[in-house]
Amino acid sequence: MFSDRIEAGQRLGARLAAAGYERPAVYALPRGGVPVALEVARALQAPLDLVLVRKLGLPYQPELALGAVAEGEPPAVYINDRVWRFAGVSDGELEAVKRRELAELERRRARYLEGRERVSATGRTAILVDDGIATGATARVALRALRGARPRWLVLATPVAPPETVEAMAQEADEVVCLATPAPFHAISLYYRRFEQLTDEQVVAYLAEAPVEAPGPPAGEG
Repeated sequence: MFSDRIEAGQRLGARLAAAGYERPAVYALPRGGVPVALEVARALQAPLDLVLVRKLGLPYQPELALGAVAEGEPPAVYINDRVWRFAGVSDGELEAVKRRELAELERRRARYLEGRERVSATGRTAILVDDGIATGATARVALRALRGARPRWLVLATPVAPPETVEAMAQEADEVVCLATPAPFHAISLYYRRFEQLTDEQVVAYLAEAPVEAPGPPAGEG
């Protein structure tokens, strides 16, 4: 049981700091993952960024998930082939949904990070953080987006997740760090004493507190 996301992040940060990762960069899944990731970034003295993910809903039934898309270069897309075939969605309709959701991801990045540059995962230890993982659907597509940036090592870190999800995520990340793996697993909120919904304003405030990476030495020095 964690008292709140801050305490969970401090405990997770202590575990990760002991690993001695080379050139770590921390990536949060908003909204709930942001305060956890902030404490991890502080523990590692690492820069903090986001990986934003959106559900891809059916064109005529948006609440039913066809898959998900995560921002990245290139964006990572996960499609549930069984739903796609059953729904009869055309390639053109799928592309239209993807474009719309990617535009929304860009809008949210501008809102949360207020124009700050992205933190490149290339050649670094990229650490994806959430406040808890249930099925792993969102984490999976976010990990694939980070993998596309060619990190040296890819870590998924979370305070709590069911053991079967940890096992499944080990196929996507180079390493999974999870403080608690209760079985049977219930809703993530049950493992926190305080688990309030976060607002966009709170997310912006947390991100503003993140460590700033010092610039490297000028060419020819260091």
